[in-house]
Amino acid sequence: MPKSDIHPEWYPEAKVYCNGEVVMTVGATQPEIHVDVWSGNHPFYTGNQKIIDTEGRVERFLRKYGMMDTRTSSQESSTQEGSAEK
Repeated sequence: MPKSDIHPEWYPEAKVYCNGEVVMTVGATQPEIHVDVWSGNHPFYTGNQKIIDTEGRVERFLRKYGMMDTRTSSQESSTQEGSAEK
């Protein structure tokens, strides 16, 4: 026989809040759950993914692993002008 009074209270209709709005109801041990991110506003699920570049880390990674052209725009413009003169 299971012990009595050791299990938390179960709320079958617990409300999940994101940015002050109810986004879904679930079963939980708390009557209200406040979250910052859920599947309705997460970039992976919505398809609105953006890369947040902090201190040039993305460019540094791309240069390090050879995924980005290391020439600057001034070098590219000078090479295009030189080829046009020939």
